[in-house]
Amino acid sequence: IQTALYELCWQVVQGNLKLDLVTSVLGDMMELREDMPSVLADVFSILTSALEEKNKRDHYTQLVGACLFCVPEAILKERLDPETLESLGLIKQAHQFNQKIVKIKTKLYKQQKFNLLREENEGYAKLITELGQDLSGNITSHIVLESIKSLICFNLDPNRVLDIILEVYESRSDQDEFFLSLIKSYMCEPLTLCHILGFKFKFYQEPNEETPKSLYHIAAALLHYNLIELEDLYVHLMPLDAAIIEEHKRDISEAKQIARKLVMVVLPSEKSEDKEKDKEKEEEKNDKPPDNQKLGLLEALLRIGDWHHAQSIMDQMPSFYATSHKAIALALCQLVHLTVEPLYRAGVPKGARGCVMHPLRSKRAPQPAESFEDLRRDTFSMLCYLGPHLSHDPILFAKIVRLGKAFMKEYQSDNRPEVKDKMDTLLSCFLSIADQVLLPSLSLMECNACMSEELWGLFKLFPYQHYRLYGQWKNETYSSHPLLVKVKAQTVDRAKYIMRLTKENVKQSGRQIGKLSHSNPTILFDYILSQIQWYDNLISPVVDSLKYLTSLNYDVLACIIEALANPEKEKMKHDDTTISSWLQLASLCGAVFRKYPIELAGLLQYVTNQLKAGKFDLLILKEVVQKMAGIEITDEMTSEQLEAMTGGEQLKAEGGYFGQIRNTKKSSQRLKEVLLDHELALPLCLLMAQQRNGVVFLEGGEKHLKLVGHLYDQCHDTLVQFGGFLASNLSTEDYIKRVPSIDILCNQFHTPHDAAFFLSRPMYAHQILYDELKKSEKGNRQQQKVHKYVAACEQVMTPVHEAVVSLHPARVWDDLRPQFYATFWSLTMYDLAVPHAAYEREVNKLKAQIKQIEENPEIPLNKKKKEKERCTALQEKLQEEEKKQLEHVQRVLHRLKLEKDNWLLAESTKNETITKFLQLCLFPRCIFSSIDAVYCARFVELVHQQKTPNFCTLLCYDRVFSAIIYTVASCTENESHRYGRFLCCMLETVTRWHSDRAIYEKECANYPGFLTIFRATGFDGGNKADQLDYENFRHVVHKWHYMLTKASVHCLETGDYTHIRNILIVLTKILPCYPKVLNLGQALECRVHKICLEEKDKRPDLYALAMYSGRLKSQKVHMVPENEFHHKEQPARSATPASQQNGPGSTGKPATNTSKTEEGTSEDGRAKDKSQGTTKPVNKANSAAAKVTTSNGNGALNTKAVKERDDKEKSGKEKKEKKEKTPGSTPEAKAENRREKQRDERAGKEERVVREGKEKTPKADREKVKPEEKSGKDDKVKAGNGEPMEPSRERDAVKEAKSKEKGDRSAVAGSLKSPGPRSESAESERHKRRKLDSHASPSHSSSVKDNSIEPKESTSKDHTVNDRETSQEAKRRKDENGTASKNSKSTSPSCDSPLSAEKEKSKRSKSSSKEKADSVKPERTSSGGKKHKSSDKHR
Repeated sequence: IQTALYELCWQVVQGNLKLDLVTSVLGDMMELREDMPSVLADVFSILTSALEEKNKRDHYTQLVGACLFCVPEAILKERLDPETLESLGLIKQAHQFNQKIVKIKTKLYKQQKFNLLREENEGYAKLITELGQDLSGNITSHIVLESIKSLICFNLDPNRVLDIILEVYESRSDQDEFFLSLIKSYMCEPLTLCHILGFKFKFYQEPNEETPKSLYHIAAALLHYNLIELEDLYVHLMPLDAAIIEEHKRDISEAKQIARKLVMVVLPSEKSEDKEKDKEKEEEKNDKPPDNQKLGLLEALLRIGDWHHAQSIMDQMPSFYATSHKAIALALCQLVHLTVEPLYRAGVPKGARGCVMHPLRSKRAPQPAESFEDLRRDTFSMLCYLGPHLSHDPILFAKIVRLGKAFMKEYQSDNRPEVKDKMDTLLSCFLSIADQVLLPSLSLMECNACMSEELWGLFKLFPYQHYRLYGQWKNETYSSHPLLVKVKAQTVDRAKYIMRLTKENVKQSGRQIGKLSHSNPTILFDYILSQIQWYDNLISPVVDSLKYLTSLNYDVLACIIEALANPEKEKMKHDDTTISSWLQLASLCGAVFRKYPIELAGLLQYVTNQLKAGKFDLLILKEVVQKMAGIEITDEMTSEQLEAMTGGEQLKAEGGYFGQIRNTKKSSQRLKEVLLDHELALPLCLLMAQQRNGVVFLEGGEKHLKLVGHLYDQCHDTLVQFGGFLASNLSTEDYIKRVPSIDILCNQFHTPHDAAFFLSRPMYAHQILYDELKKSEKGNRQQQKVHKYVAACEQVMTPVHEAVVSLHPARVWDDLRPQFYATFWSLTMYDLAVPHAAYEREVNKLKAQIKQIEENPEIPLNKKKKEKERCTALQEKLQEEEKKQLEHVQRVLHRLKLEKDNWLLAESTKNETITKFLQLCLFPRCIFSSIDAVYCARFVELVHQQKTPNFCTLLCYDRVFSAIIYTVASCTENESHRYGRFLCCMLETVTRWHSDRAIYEKECANYPGFLTIFRATGFDGGNKADQLDYENFRHVVHKWHYMLTKASVHCLETGDYTHIRNILIVLTKILPCYPKVLNLGQALECRVHKICLEEKDKRPDLYALAMYSGRLKSQKVHMVPENEFHHKEQPARSATPASQQNGPGSTGKPATNTSKTEEGTSEDGRAKDKSQGTTKPVNKANSAAAKVTTSNGNGALNTKAVKERDDKEKSGKEKKEKKEKTPGSTPEAKAENRREKQRDERAGKEERVVREGKEKTPKADREKVKPEEKSGKDDKVKAGNGEPMEPSRERDAVKEAKSKEKGDRSAVAGSLKSPGPRSESAESERHKRRKLDSHASPSHSSSVKDNSIEPKESTSKDHTVNDRETSQEAKRRKDENGTASKNSKSTSPSCDSPLSAEKEKSKRSKSSSKEKADSVKPERTSSGGKKHKSSDKHR
């Protein structure tokens, strides 16, 4: 409408409309609205700006004059300029009118005298009287305000009145309600009130002035009731925000400087300078700066409960700057007290409620929390603003912690899904409060042990993640505030002083450590641990000094975990081959966990999580189990300790460990309970078993092989130790409930078989024992107990037999029965034998101890009695345990006797059976642990002693001793120790049989394991003719010793670190039983000495292992010449040498079988030689090797070359013919006649060879050649037997023994490796049997194909070896007649490696394999001569 009026009037001014017409329209419009005159006056006022032209001005004047009837003059006088009013006649003169306006305006601002109190004192006195009256009656703000209004006659200034009201309110600040109501009624402008307050605050902003608290209070009250705005008042307060931030930065830098000074080493002169500077600073501080009015107002706001405005002020300042002032911190604490009071009262035990807190009267204050959800409203944010300064109020600290505990109990019990999200949110809030408030506050408290314990009550209810809080406490919290920076430096400074620990001051230092750790455990322990890494001799006194710690401190100490998990610390030394020495902290950890009641769950969870992540922080777990349960794992056990470990738990504890760890019952119980409560027992085992094999693949590519081996060993040892702990501490129910069946372990969890059986084994023992106990009744006879035991075994093990079938392909069970496999893996040494000597040894020790106690006069009587009782009780326990084990072993042996007939299948070849037994049973388990190594050896012996059908003991031992290179090379360091122990135990058995004919006859003579012929009918007896006789067994043992020598020398010559280290470890372990033959010992000694010289400066650890040579020398006195080790009869001049060596000429069986056995071995040898990198074809390499040397070290006769070649060609042709004519199914009787004929021919030829050799060869030449030939033959035989023997060999051995029974003239020589000639018929028989029994070469390398491809070469090689024996015997007679003196001169080549000689000869042999097969005898002679040359070259 304004626009319409303007347009209408503007048209009149311009002359476009008639005036009278517009005037009538305007008159009509006046009735539309009441304010139309005012609107029209505004339009007239606006038009005055556009009247430059005279005619327009005239039209305008006429229009306004015509409208005077509808617009009042008063309105026009307000709106129009004086000149227009004058032209309208509404005023007389415009100039006078202007002067009058100026005078009126000036009069408005004129100051009256009554503004001063002293000039109008009566009015202000009455005002003060009104405000100061007693307000306790019915006086209200309304009544007082009316009285103030009545004082208007005194002309009091309204602003001054307001100022006086504020002054009185300041002096009567307890009358908030009255004065706030009065001011609200009196004042009209909030800004005016702010200005007056601002003037008041400004008055106190001068130096050395202090703003009164009452002023802060009234300002806070006015803010609280929204009578003024914080933004309006804030600008009047000092200091400026920029100055506050600058001050905060200055405080932090000063704190850091103080911290640096405490850490640095300061010279005395520098100290005096620093003191002077500090004095100057103190003088400067004496000039007190003005008050921080913002902090004063903040405190007042907190006191009255105005959290909203207080929070706004704190947000303007740096973190924790406001609460670093104690008054503000206490005010905020008081406010928190009031908000948590109802909730605290409801959920806390009556005994811990403290004094009652009265809530604030203000309804605007934060509402008290009635539930945990209410805490999120204000309380948590208040606590976060408090931060570390909650330390000023320990009572509130305790309240918050107790509220946390109450919440955690509710959290753990309330599983409703609808509240889960809320509860999780609250849990994260409490964790944040613990991180940002509780722990930093504890750091600023003065050694308050009670608060530390209180806080532990909350932390132990938190989930595993609370360990992260400790890490943040140590690494982040102390840098967030100047006070904390100083505290950290002071703690470290104090710790340096305390850490002057010795055994004498442990108690005093322990108390100081306790005091310091109550508040700042992370800083203190971090320093202590850093010292332990440098000085590991501190471990013992530190452990003793930790007795005064609180539970929270122990939990923080367990956060050594965090130190170990620190990614900045490398777990490996810089050379990447050994584990870093700082991991000795694990030793401290183990000792502390055992001695003090520390929560273990975090540690175990940490190890589990690390394993999941593919990391191997297992050293801590290993130490904790060792210290807490007394179970230690080491491969350096003495034989006595090892023997003790095969007994019961008591014997293990007394004699099985290096450290006598006593009183482990409580600590092991603690460990067990934690594992069960947190369900960590099985996961830890499974992860260790899985990650053990993962080490090789995860670490193998980047890390040094030595380090990978260390990590593998560490993982494996911890698994064995931890599994042993579970087996001995978990009850039957607990164990069975947690360990799944063997097929699930292997197939579902992918646990390696050895580890799976290791974990399952105690379960089977528990179950069998449990079932047996259920069935047994009191008073049962022993026989009935045995039957019940067998029945219990059958019940428990039958499901196992079915389960193991799925572990391997079906073809495996063609050779082994699942029952045999499961029996092997489920038994332990405890089941097989009673260590009577160990029991007796420990009982005698206790008796001696009792005697010593009785004879010691210094021990008090009561202590004597106590110690004697302890020793006697232990003695009785041991004797009872021995008796119990004896009964158990008898039951087990009875059970095995019943089962043995079903262990091995008659239709399977012995070779395959032994191969599978080695692959799947013996080799995996013998390197699992030291006890298992002994078990494997004893199990083989037991299977032999039980006369198990279809088990060839000879073949088993032969495989073990003949194929150690690959096994040794693939072992880690610890596995080498165990493998060496296994070989030693196997050798002990063999050595015992070798040592005495009577023992051999008793333990082996009529046993199926020593059969040399196997019948398809499951023959279990033993004709004398089918058995290996004593002398031939001695030859076999010599062959095994030779094979060990060859393998050892090969490993030592490779130059590879792992090969050399492992073989030296193995040799050290088997030293009691090997070497026993002088020339083998010399060869070994020579090579080890060379290692000493080569590795002295290169690889010190190998040099240390090579000190084995010193021990080897000390064993020389026990070594014997070869002819004493295995006796060989001298060949008669008129008799056939072949008969003397290989049995009677009338039958071909012994020779045949011997030859076939040799052939099987030689095939394995070829596979091995090929895998070792021989450049020649297999047949050439082997025939060349066959030519190089002989096992006895006697040189061949050069003059016999032509004769031997003729003989060999003939035998080779006959052998070929037999091979073509005789299929594998040819009846034995048909082959018998051919063998008879061939043996007769051969006997005649060899007799001529011996005579010619004796006639043509000078005595001196024969003696000179003898040593070379001896070492050469050793190599040659070794080349044929590098891998375990095949079943053909064991049949040969049996047949040779059988031929002797039929009345042959001499003992059968070399059944398995008996050096001696072989007949042609033997060759054919060997091939016949080989077709039947060909198989994969043993556990590691060659294949079926290798065995069946090249019969010819291996035949020729075996033939050569045995032909060579004849001439050897002839030479030996010469030696015995007085040529031994020269022998010693020519033994030097024996120090050369058999392998090197073999390589030399393989280079020189150029003929084809057939030629070699046809010319063995003459080549043997020439090979002796060539050996001379090669050894000369070496020299």
